[in-house]
Amino acid sequence: SHLLSFCLPAYFCFLMTALGVTAGAHRLWSHRSYKAKLPLRIFLAAANSMAFQNDIYEWSRDHRVHHKYSETDADPHNARRGFFFAHIGWLFVRKHRDVIEKGRQLDFTDLLDDPVVRFQRKYYKSSVVLMCFVIPTVVPWCLWGESLWNAYFLASILRYTISLNVTWLVNSAAHMYGTRPYDRHINPRQNTLVTLGAIGEGFHNYHHTFPFDYSASELGMAFNPTTWFIDFMFWLGLVTDRKQAPKEMVQARKQRTGDGSA
Repeated sequence: SHLLSFCLPAYFCFLMTALGVTAGAHRLWSHRSYKAKLPLRIFLAAANSMAFQNDIYEWSRDHRVHHKYSETDADPHNARRGFFFAHIGWLFVRKHRDVIEKGRQLDFTDLLDDPVVRFQRKYYKSSVVLMCFVIPTVVPWCLWGESLWNAYFLASILRYTISLNVTWLVNSAAHMYGTRPYDRHINPRQNTLVTLGAIGEGFHNYHHTFPFDYSASELGMAFNPTTWFIDFMFWLGLVTDRKQAPKEMVQARKQRTGDGSA
């Protein structure tokens, strides 16, 4: 039971962290693939601060540029520059000038029109300290007497490290290893391991082919906890307008440009 009290808060924080990125910065704010009411947007912004991967505005800006200029010099984490660069190396160097120049041509006003995004951006540093480090450390200590040391290193540091790498695997592994049933002419691929780690974000060939689809995968197909979460929020009345690629469109695209793997 002690092991459980040890690992559960870390895993719960991991899931919350992941949703802040997958359901929040990615599917809601970057792609506008569904609409979320204010309470859900506030929850997702708090979870996104727990993820500590840049604020929602910056994350979504980089991600939109990544989609529009995928695998070119204007892609912030261009996978053609190798696994290490796509995974973590891009964060160690200055952005390629194409990323900045091409990025300036895109319109991000919709992001700053959202008061939740503006608030999180304004108080980003303090929200990260609170959500990513203080709360995961203090809650297990207060509620069931976990040592501060254990809580800090498991629920905060280890959880943060794992969630960062899982997110980065979408940029690296899912652009290099796997099948391309929807479009064999692009690099992003279907990668089962990334799907398991990134709670549903590894259907990457599908996602780059139909980026507007709220499920980021062929619906009903597979393991996709982020989609289940969005569907549950829809059932609660906190989500509307889930966008989806029609079945006929998906089938036609598979036959036209797919690699025949599905």
